[in-house]
Amino acid sequence: SAVTLLILAAALASGLALALLPRAPVNRFCTAPNNKTGFLCDDRVTCVPASWVCDKASNCRNGEDEQEQLCGDLPHSLPGYLVFYCSNPRAWVYADQRCNGINDCGDCSDETWSLAACPPCGREWWSCSPVHYEFCSCIPRRLCRDGIQHCLGWSDEFVC
Repeated sequence: SAVTLLILAAALASGLALALLPRAPVNRFCTAPNNKTGFLCDDRVTCVPASWVCDKASNCRNGEDEQEQLCGDLPHSLPGYLVFYCSNPRAWVYADQRCNGINDCGDCSDETWSLAACPPCGREWWSCSPVHYEFCSCIPRRLCRDGIQHCLGWSDEFVC
């Protein structure tokens, strides 16, 4: 019975020691819908778009996308792959907002800046110099021929 007690104590000590070992960080990078950067939930299946992380709405079953450790000091507490820094060093956007056609940085650095590395306008977009602050170098084709000027040269009304 003393031997059994010693074995039980040794097993308990081993289990406690293993539980206290630092765990390797979990790689949470994933590709969300529309080939955008995402955050992988604990279930290892759900991929949440980057801009849904720390938005005060839990998108992962266990709420890991809203944990204090992740959201406590934005953007510094976020993994680097979730963040895009604008040309203004104090401004940032979520990585899935880069190259989305919208001027999220306020200076178009998330759409036209060399670090953004955005592809040319896609099929759903028209390339021009927009007159509205919302767009940078392309406008959605749904705005073509709608009777409202969106491009400096009116190409959205006469050519698009």
